[in-house]
Amino acid sequence: MSESEPCLSVVMPCFNEAATIESIVDRVLSSPHTAELLIVDDGSTDGTRDLIGEITDPRVRVFIQPANRGKGAALRRGFAEATAEFVIVQDADLEYDPADYPLMLEPLLSGDADVVYGSRFQSGRPRRVLYFWHSVGNRLLTLLSNMFTDLNLTDMETCFKAFRREVVLSLELEEDRFGIEPEITAKVAAGGWRVWEVGISYSGRTYADGKKINWRDGVAAIKCIVKYGVRSRLTGRGNQPR
Repeated sequence: MSESEPCLSVVMPCFNEAATIESIVDRVLSSPHTAELLIVDDGSTDGTRDLIGEITDPRVRVFIQPANRGKGAALRRGFAEATAEFVIVQDADLEYDPADYPLMLEPLLSGDADVVYGSRFQSGRPRRVLYFWHSVGNRLLTLLSNMFTDLNLTDMETCFKAFRREVVLSLELEEDRFGIEPEITAKVAAGGWRVWEVGISYSGRTYADGKKINWRDGVAAIKCIVKYGVRSRLTGRGNQPR
């Protein structure tokens, strides 16, 4: 496969992202790697639905959740609809840049990886400087997750994750909200998939910009790390190369 051939199903959960949805859709569709963009609107009430309803590009498919069910539920819907060889999660808030798709795809296209994490903390690329305690929290959650999964990730909570399609189809995901991140990691580890990590750029946004995650989500993440981490350890499979 050519490195510039469209090969990505881009799964984009969105909730009240009217300020950024048009810009991020343009960026995603400008990537030569994008085969399809699957937008899952999670009960938006700010006009996001109207904006995505105006998109005419045939590569875009829109799925409407009847009510706000959470990021995890939106990802499950998008994963189930993906048809390309590789699947990547793209948030709708401009924090993660589609220009980094080649970095994420490189280990997949070479056949070395089944799953690739885009790390905000392992990078020489530009990164907006924001909240100290958020970075501490992310690192602690990653450390706790690594203790259960025996992976050595630097950024478990990153939203930028890419997979071979067969991986996402194998994951029986349960979490509806932000607990989906540690759940995915635990189940990827339990499945023995080959995990790689690459450094990415990151333009974090403030709460004034519309950032939604808070300390309650951190507490929920800890519960999910323990819940799915214990299950992962009990499978006894570990992160062995396939």
